[in-house]
Amino acid sequence: MKKLTTSVLAVVLTSSFALVNAQKVDTARTQDIEGVVVTALGIKREKKSLTYSSQELKGDDLTNGTTNTGNIASQLSGKVAGLQVNTNNNFGGSSNLVIRGYKSLKGGNPLIVIDGSPVSNGGVGNNGAGFVPLFDIGNFLSDINQEDVESINVLKGAAASALYGERGLNGVIIITTKTGKGKSDKEWGVTLNTSANFGFIDKSTFVTYQKEYGGGYAPQFTFGDEYTNYNDDASMGPRYDGHPVFFWDSFDPNSVNFGKKMPYRAAATTPVDFFENSTNYANSISLQKASDKSNFLLNYTNQMQTGILPNSELRKNTLSTKFNFDFTEKLSASVYSTLTLQDTKGRNETGYSDNLASLFRQWWNVDSDINALRDAYFNSKQNISWNRNSPEDATPAYWNNPYFQRYENYNSDDRRRSFSTASVDYKFTKNISATAKLSYDDIAMTLEQRIAQGSIPQNFGNSNQAVTSGYSKYTIHNSETNFDLFANYKFDITDNLDISGLVGGNVRRNKNENDYVSTEGGLTVPGLYAIGNSAKPILATNENLSKISTSSLFGTASLGYMDTFFVDGTYRVDKSSTLPKDTNTYDYGSIAGSVVLSSLINQDWLSFWKIRGNYAVVGNSATAYQLKNTYTNLGGYNGTVLFDTNNTRALSDLKPERSKEVELGMEFQFFKKRLGLDVTVYQSKTENQIINLPISVSSGYSATVFNAGRIDNKGIEVSLNATPLKSQDFSWDISANWAKNENEVVDLNGIDNYLISTYQGGVQLVAAVGAPFGALYGTDYEYIDGQRVITSPNAAGLGGGLWKKSGKKVIGNVTPDWTGGVRNSFTYKGVSLSFLIDVQQGGDVFSTDILYGGTGGLYDYTTAKEFRDPAGVVLPGVYANGQPNVTPIGGYKLVGGNLVQVRNVNNYYSYQPEGYNNAPNSQFIYDASYVKLREASISYSLPKSVLAGMFVNDVSLSLVGRNLWIIHKNTPFVDPEAGVGGGLRSRGNSIGILPTTRDIGFNITVKF
Repeated sequence: MKKLTTSVLAVVLTSSFALVNAQKVDTARTQDIEGVVVTALGIKREKKSLTYSSQELKGDDLTNGTTNTGNIASQLSGKVAGLQVNTNNNFGGSSNLVIRGYKSLKGGNPLIVIDGSPVSNGGVGNNGAGFVPLFDIGNFLSDINQEDVESINVLKGAAASALYGERGLNGVIIITTKTGKGKSDKEWGVTLNTSANFGFIDKSTFVTYQKEYGGGYAPQFTFGDEYTNYNDDASMGPRYDGHPVFFWDSFDPNSVNFGKKMPYRAAATTPVDFFENSTNYANSISLQKASDKSNFLLNYTNQMQTGILPNSELRKNTLSTKFNFDFTEKLSASVYSTLTLQDTKGRNETGYSDNLASLFRQWWNVDSDINALRDAYFNSKQNISWNRNSPEDATPAYWNNPYFQRYENYNSDDRRRSFSTASVDYKFTKNISATAKLSYDDIAMTLEQRIAQGSIPQNFGNSNQAVTSGYSKYTIHNSETNFDLFANYKFDITDNLDISGLVGGNVRRNKNENDYVSTEGGLTVPGLYAIGNSAKPILATNENLSKISTSSLFGTASLGYMDTFFVDGTYRVDKSSTLPKDTNTYDYGSIAGSVVLSSLINQDWLSFWKIRGNYAVVGNSATAYQLKNTYTNLGGYNGTVLFDTNNTRALSDLKPERSKEVELGMEFQFFKKRLGLDVTVYQSKTENQIINLPISVSSGYSATVFNAGRIDNKGIEVSLNATPLKSQDFSWDISANWAKNENEVVDLNGIDNYLISTYQGGVQLVAAVGAPFGALYGTDYEYIDGQRVITSPNAAGLGGGLWKKSGKKVIGNVTPDWTGGVRNSFTYKGVSLSFLIDVQQGGDVFSTDILYGGTGGLYDYTTAKEFRDPAGVVLPGVYANGQPNVTPIGGYKLVGGNLVQVRNVNNYYSYQPEGYNNAPNSQFIYDASYVKLREASISYSLPKSVLAGMFVNDVSLSLVGRNLWIIHKNTPFVDPEAGVGGGLRSRGNSIGILPTTRDIGFNITVKF
């Protein structure tokens, strides 16, 4: 027996085939321990036969116990080891998914697959002509109806995702949709679900304003002491003393304070009062029926949301259906189709100068009463702003009235998303079958942006010129078509040895179109938002079209011996239209094995024990049109049409990115599944990164596409399940996960740093050789023996006394040290209680909000002397020669043995030690760790005895909550998890962030 086993394993390990299906009947010990999961290409496998790491969540695990967020990506937070989920607070915004750390310098989300067919989970970025949306339109995974989800299986490593070839680099998330299940062969099953959720801002994630000093850039009144400094967007003004002054609304004829002086004190209402309570109502109905040969499911969901900002509304309707039918014993078919229609108004801006959250966090004047601004807008419908230029000039100096901006300068978008997949299966014999599958994913969007007459001037439109009114329209149409054809085989070679797998191919076609057009020079007729209402001739529409074609062949094989030993392999060849002819065909493969040791060890306490290991290669291709230079229409000049090249030069000999990974793992189940543990370690190396390297502008370009760079990742993932207490009526279940990923940028083709993004305030997000991916690059304090270095006065005795800043270097990193989550669930008869704790340890964030807002005197801590009157403060530290600092701040000169101040005492910005002029960037780097009560719920199901004899089969009621408590954080005034958008924009940059909401609501489910 040992000789036969060794021979079989040796043959398989040298073969080029790979596993896909091992469907032997479970042994008595392992039966009901593992179950069946859906893997790559929609193939069902016994979980015990898997030779790689994956983690499955049932649909109820995803949705029960939390509010309906409208985006199933956000509902994965804290539930899967090795999956980082970053949600932001943008209305209808994105949730960023990263599996096992960043492997590419471009970032990258995992591939999303529904019933074996890939779908888009992208967003909207640069349209290729310089236009970038100023708001977060969300990732397209939010179009999937959570009521459709039967299960989600996260394929984490390269061996698990190798069958997807060039698309498997960042892992794969497999979504399996529900099938119809009726009460009997002749009756329909009906499920009604309704939920209502309400959000209240968590004040620990927003500014706490100081109330001791008024508005202004300095402690003096610009227009005399009868007027406040309403033209300044800062709060460094004179101390409040209650003397009568004219505020901004004293000049508004519609205000109750018109012509009146009011006591000089802080406003009664602040931007905290600007935010509204969010609402989220969802109603769904499900119809289903099943018979011996067919099943049918129809779902409809209506969702209506309002955000915390005024005039924000999202309406979404989703209709989906699934139909399975066995025509004969050999021929069967399956169809799934879903349609989502979504209209959104009033998404929040995520830029800088147009972002109201930036105004409130960085440049607010605490003299300004937010309720008075509300009344000023609704009384006039005009842009009556708090920061008028002067008593005689009412035009805004820097910022619109926030209510005018929300109700007049609102954006809107509508989205139509349809996804359909159909498959036909034919069984030629009991050992051989064939599957043909066709899927089509289609997204159409229109985004409209408005600038109302009377707004402050801002750069806008195709020409990017400053205007005080305008209108633009951005249309997007993306589609993906996949056709798969493969043969499945399964043979029993002996009574104990079987082989199974498939051989087939895929053809994929992607088409992406977008058009951007805008008015120029403003609007001729105020309030008429149409391109034909342009005050000046419009520029040519920016039109972009890209088509991508990929063809693939793949094969898999799996050997199973005695339902205990399993060996897998996969092989795939891709041919991509985005790469040169000489290198556009490339292959990937994997080899893997596992042993179910519990089949060999007979111990009552050991329910299941498996070890596994694998090696695999996956990759990533180039985007469209990186091989040849393309041109952009710049419009006309004196009758001549002008074109220009892009700033990035194409490269004609690109190669695909490749990632190689080794993975080892072990799974345990003890005491009849009362305790379980899954541990995985891995190491990967990703090379041939496709990036844009900077080059000399004398070439006519600022960058060139290039294959360069290597990123290594290694890590460990742990999942645990336990049932400490269990009786007939009561159970206590625990599920926990923990993951640590370490990565390093090993090579960048001779350069030390690769710029990913530049943040306001001078900090950069870079890939730095020798550092983890996502380094924050900026200035730091200089130190001597652990003490900060202070600048010395010059030869004339002037200056000095402030921090000495270093040159730019790594001052932080966005990558967390580890992540984890713990869910506790308690059930007693029909009552259940559950809560989820979500944890991130480490990672850093740069706060532009505190950089500017602290300098401008907004925050409660800025009443200290070093902010309000820094002159004379002696900072702790040493000079460059190591001697203790004795130089006071404020520009002093030694005259006749006495220090005489020579710097303007009213210009505090120039010598605030913690201000943006003098403090290094590292002063505003914060630890992004957090511990959150992510989800909590109490549910009650009516006893069956109560429902006996009624037409109702089941009734359940739930009280649910999400983000109820940030138990621990180190970032002041903000949620450390929140970012400004999706992808890499969601990491390491705290700028203009909306406050987090505590969400609470109820769900009612009735089944007939």
